[in-house]
Amino acid sequence: MRKIKGLLLLLISLNAFSQQVDSSYTTNENKEPDYIWIFSSPRLINANTVEMVPAGILEFKVTHNFGDIAGKSGGIKSFFGLDNATDVRIGFQYGLSKRFNLIAARAKGALEVTQIYELGVKYRLLQQANDSKHPLSLALFASANVSTRQAQNLDIEGRKREGSFENFSDRLSQTVQLLIARKFGTVSLQLSPTIVNQNFVIADDDKTIFAFGGGFRLPVKGKFSIIMDYFHPFRSQRSIDSLKSRSYQEIGRLNGLRFYDVLGVGIELLTEGHVFHLNFTNATEILENRFIHRTITSWGKGQYRWGFTITRDFDLLWKKKNRKN
Repeated sequence: MRKIKGLLLLLISLNAFSQQVDSSYTTNENKEPDYIWIFSSPRLINANTVEMVPAGILEFKVTHNFGDIAGKSGGIKSFFGLDNATDVRIGFQYGLSKRFNLIAARAKGALEVTQIYELGVKYRLLQQANDSKHPLSLALFASANVSTRQAQNLDIEGRKREGSFENFSDRLSQTVQLLIARKFGTVSLQLSPTIVNQNFVIADDDKTIFAFGGGFRLPVKGKFSIIMDYFHPFRSQRSIDSLKSRSYQEIGRLNGLRFYDVLGVGIELLTEGHVFHLNFTNATEILENRFIHRTITSWGKGQYRWGFTITRDFDLLWKKKNRKN
């Protein structure tokens, strides 16, 4: 009888231990992984990042590019570019959910295409976490832009200028980006394959351009970080040769057109409720549909400029959360 009782006690103990192990295993399996923030803001200098605005948060962002620091248009006569505002963007980004953001902005623009309104979306596909199942972050960005400035309708040597809009469709342009990023220790890296389409371009220019971009962030000390991004547009050789050889005012310039890759470097400062970027870039304009398609200023010629980005977040669900608490 004692043997039978001992056997029953042993079976009960094994069953209880088995249930405990199964419960622990299930809990670990269902546990939410610790996700990683790769960047501190949804934007670096010129590039979008994979980061999203959280659900219920409204991000207000102001981006400002000044004039050339050096070169023919820079120097002390323009106070190293601070006398001029080449482009300004005021934008909002709202988190409908942790995966989906809405974007609305107004940009000053430059050259022949100005007074630009932007509507966009951003969708998170994957987010890096501290496990092997989530090795990187992946997001999709898409935007449509419209210029509302008065059409120029001027011909130069029989060719139309860039601002010669004949109908509403000519005012539109579109951008699609796939954002791929990963954090290696403290270093954040991103790749940004991009497609930009302009509904109207000057003669012999490319309507659709593919560009390959990249981004970088390195924390230095405390709340200071070094940030950088770069874009290389792939234009057709026909477009490059044709526009380089011309001499007319189709985009408000006297000389033939030569295009350059876009490089931005900057310093990031994190403060309570704010993200501040001090930027240096050869991109004159801020929106992707413009600086990828139309950067004709060069670092080598001193045609780079000061700029800044300041971001402030507002929690639109704060009162609702407090009522629940």
